[in-house]
Amino acid sequence: MKKWIISLSIILILCSIRFANPWFLDMVRLKALDQHQRNQTTQSLSNLVTVEINNETIKKKGQWPWDRNTLSVEIIKLYQQGASLVVLPILFADKDRFGKDSVLARTLSKTPTIIGQIPTNEAENTGVTRGVSTVGKPWKNWVYQYPGAIGPIPELANNAHAVGMMIIAPEKDGVTRRMPLVVAVEDKLYPSISMEILRMAAGDISYQMKTGIAGVEKLRIPKFKMIDTDANGNIWLDFKWKTTTHALHKKLPDLSGKIVIVSITASGLETVVSTPVGSIYGHDLIGASLATMMTGRNISRPWWADIAELSASFILSVILSVVVITLAWYYGAILMPIVLVGTYYGSSYLFTEFSFLIDWSWPVLTTFIAWSVAAFLRFMEEYRLRQQIKKQFEHYLAPEMVRRLQKNPELLKLGGERREMSFLFMDIVGFTPISEHYKNNDDPEGLVECVNDYLNRMTNIVLKNGGTVDKYMGDCIMAFWNAPLDCENHAEMAVRTSMECAVETEALKQSFKDKGLPEINIGSGVNTGTCIVGNMGSDSRFDYSVIGDAVNLAARLEAQTRNYKDEDGNIVNTLYSSYTQDQLPEDLKGVEIDKIKVKGKDELVTIYKPIDDDES
Repeated sequence: MKKWIISLSIILILCSIRFANPWFLDMVRLKALDQHQRNQTTQSLSNLVTVEINNETIKKKGQWPWDRNTLSVEIIKLYQQGASLVVLPILFADKDRFGKDSVLARTLSKTPTIIGQIPTNEAENTGVTRGVSTVGKPWKNWVYQYPGAIGPIPELANNAHAVGMMIIAPEKDGVTRRMPLVVAVEDKLYPSISMEILRMAAGDISYQMKTGIAGVEKLRIPKFKMIDTDANGNIWLDFKWKTTTHALHKKLPDLSGKIVIVSITASGLETVVSTPVGSIYGHDLIGASLATMMTGRNISRPWWADIAELSASFILSVILSVVVITLAWYYGAILMPIVLVGTYYGSSYLFTEFSFLIDWSWPVLTTFIAWSVAAFLRFMEEYRLRQQIKKQFEHYLAPEMVRRLQKNPELLKLGGERREMSFLFMDIVGFTPISEHYKNNDDPEGLVECVNDYLNRMTNIVLKNGGTVDKYMGDCIMAFWNAPLDCENHAEMAVRTSMECAVETEALKQSFKDKGLPEINIGSGVNTGTCIVGNMGSDSRFDYSVIGDAVNLAARLEAQTRNYKDEDGNIVNTLYSSYTQDQLPEDLKGVEIDKIKVKGKDELVTIYKPIDDDES
């Protein structure tokens, strides 16, 4: 019961941590979900390209920044190649040092070119807003708020058809996974540059935003489909999308119908962003956001994600704990990797097929810890059981048999179990004269030494023959066979043990004679029958023992040995019942010597003695 309580407590603690959802857990979850992004195959949209200003471009066309006349010429060339939109993610916050702003302004007024602006933590606001229609609940507590914004100079702002916010929103670990589609400055909404590109591509003049009780829900450009967002107006980016890149100074391909992003990738000028797939240029970030929206893939973390993850953690952990604690060890060893791999690929499948972000890391961690704890508790229980077995049986069984029980405790079925067994009771016949001898010589220690010598000799024979010593009662030994280890020929081994003990008694007689002690004899009673064997006693103290009428009969047969003598006048060392005789091999079957009535039985019991007794 204790191991169940500990396992369940650990599982509940881990689930409680998941329910509390501390900040570090969010970081772990995001890192785990990044793996799904990295596993995707890179793709590109045919209508989206990047024209880069790289190191070679700078060498050929001169240092950056170029005057705005030169920039205007390059924009016109792109349109002459067929570009439908040109995106300049560049902030023109200052006037051109060459005084060519009017040239660029004229180009902006005649083409659907999109330029950038940025939010700032300063109170100044020169940003260009865009008309927006909001529906639903108030949005102020949800959309990212900034004190100010820096936009292009008025001459360019007034002529540009689209100005979008260039903004990234890194997570707590500094990695960009989401992009805001809208931000707020002074209670006004400003679209991201990606939204402006999409708006211009659709030919709309504004966009719409829907806010619910749980935050921003959707953004929509009237001629384009709905875009699902998170509560703050972010979209999860699909980083499998990369844009085809061409250098500006080289001959450009046909750009008919394409959205062209002009990107500065020259050393020292590039904008590099950390993402789940590594560091990428800013144009790839814009491209990923556009591709995500244009393909209609709404990567999201559904409302039921937390419930599903918590439930999976609890249920899988409980199943694993039950398997590890109750079944053989290899079931848990097989099930554990299946659960780990299945959880990961289940999350991957939901991401690939349904664009759901379902965390696999915490269920995996929870189940692994639960499995480890259950395995440790199982190990400790089995270790304690082995130690208990060793302590309980090391004085009653042969060492090899104790080792077998330790390796396989299943051989020992704790509690009461019905079994057919053979029992041996053996004690010293004529013990009183020996005891009086030591009493007369005031040598009780000598008596103890004498008894221990006898018990040691006989016990070694019992253990050698696979028997279990149940207990010592003074000079009496009680032993049995076929428990806790199986012994098919238990009747034979019990009788052979009795006979070997009789032979050992002859050697003991000589030892007693040398000490001047009275002659010693032993009497043994053997019986075979069904009894209850197992741990008997209380919760605080118990012994492995047997109970049953068959045990009592063996004890009574041992007492009867005093009443029978052989032809030489010596007592019969061994008596056994017909129940034992029936199970002996032919070469060991004894001779019938009597039918007796014993206490507790109405019918007569046929008793036998080994043939060897006649020969001794």
